[in-house]
Parts: sequence; C-alpha cells; structure tokens
Amino acid sequence: MVNGLSTKMSIKIQNLSKVYGTQRAVDDISFEVAKGEIVGFLGPNGAGKSTTMKILTGYLPATDGSAEVNGFDVKTLPMQVKSSIGYLPEHNPLYLDMYVREFLEFAGSLYGLKGKTLQIKVAETIEMVGLGLEKHKKIGQLSKGYRQRVGLAQALIHNPDVLILDEPTTGLDPNQLVEIRELIKSVGRNKTVIFSTHIMQEVEAICDRVVIINRGKIVANGTLSELKQGGKGIEDVFRELTA
Repeated sequence: MVNGLSTKMSIKIQNLSKVYGTQRAVDDISFEVAKGEIVGFLGPNGAGKSTTMKILTGYLPATDGSAEVNGFDVKTLPMQVKSSIGYLPEHNPLYLDMYVREFLEFAGSLYGLKGKTLQIKVAETIEMVGLGLEKHKKIGQLSKGYRQRVGLAQALIHNPDVLILDEPTTGLDPNQLVEIRELIKSVGRNKTVIFSTHIMQEVEAICDRVVIINRGKIVANGTLSELKQGGKGIEDVFRELTA
C-alpha cells in the first residue's frame, strides 16, 4: 500500500531505450510507479529525465521497450494514455496574452470538456491551485510562481489519474518553491505523481520514492531511507551515483 491506496501500477516502463544516431539518451531502463505514489525522477542535466517523460506522454516515440500508463500502452493506445495524464513540461507553454480563466477553459476544451461541466472544472481547478485572485489577469502579468500554478492547473483540468511534472520548480524563488512543493504534495494525495528534478531538497520534501538516472541508465530506485542507509545524505548518494 502507498498513501493508503492499492499497489496497482500506474506507470510501468520495461527495457525502454531512446537512441539519437549513436547517442543512447535512454538506455534499457525499467521501473514502476504505484497508484498514489509520489516519485522523484532525479538526475543531472542531460541524464535522460525529460526524454523519458516525453516518451511516457507520447510526445516522443521510444526506440525499444515499452511504457504503460494506467494499463494503456503508450505506443498502441496513445489517446487513452493522454486522457490519463496531466503533463507539465519543463518549459511551461503558456499563452501570455490569454487571461488565466480563458486559458484554462481552452485547455479543458481540448480534453472534450464543454458547457457547465467545463465551467465547474475550471472553477474547481482554480480553487485547487490557489489562482482565485489571479483568474481575471493575463498570464503575462503573473509572477513565475503563479505561472507555474497555471501550468499545474492545465495539467489537472481533466482530472487525470497521473501527473507528470518536468522540473516544476525551476527558476522559482524560495517562497515560490515552498508553495509549489506544498501544492504538489496536496495534489499527490489523490493522484500518482512523477516529477523530474536535480534539486535534492525537493526530493526530501515531497517524495515517497526516488529513481535516479545517469547517462541514460537507472542507477538507484528506492525510498529515501533505503538510499540513505549508512548515514549518508541524499546529496552524497546522488554525487556518488552520478559522478
């Protein structure tokens, strides 16, 4: 059991590889994420984190291996996978001239929401991520922290079972960092979350489990207590495994 939920796997990756020419960006990796789990996908820049997430979300085809989300194969059932996932890319793609509420209505419509159902979901999501005072502002007027909230809101608008967040706190100031971390933890009570980061404090603050990738290969997979056996801090473990 994880967070009181069943251990049915929400994400299952088996022998996954992605090759660009002679470079193996992802090299025969396998791991699973249980329903209700918050997993940190940790690694240095260029380790293969974003590539793996793009494969999971269907934005990039794998060279070999398989990936499943909620039991749906990413390659053969892409529409079912997309409906199961909320995705926040590393570079949050927002329309700066749109108003917050307008943008979320647009995002919801892409998932087939309409009419009263769409309006209810937009209102609920705005409340969930703390955008109530900002909903009538243009996105371009918002701080980086509030823009990330808008990005999270668009990932949540269709009530997905799985959240995939790529470097969700990059560029935030210390106060914004804490706010977004707490938001991810709150959302993660009812969803499966996998998020990539290279910031150790994030892992300690949020994660149930950590998967570390280096040079395209999984070099560790376990809980924080398992990885820190022997009295080492997570930063020491990370440096040893990614040196």
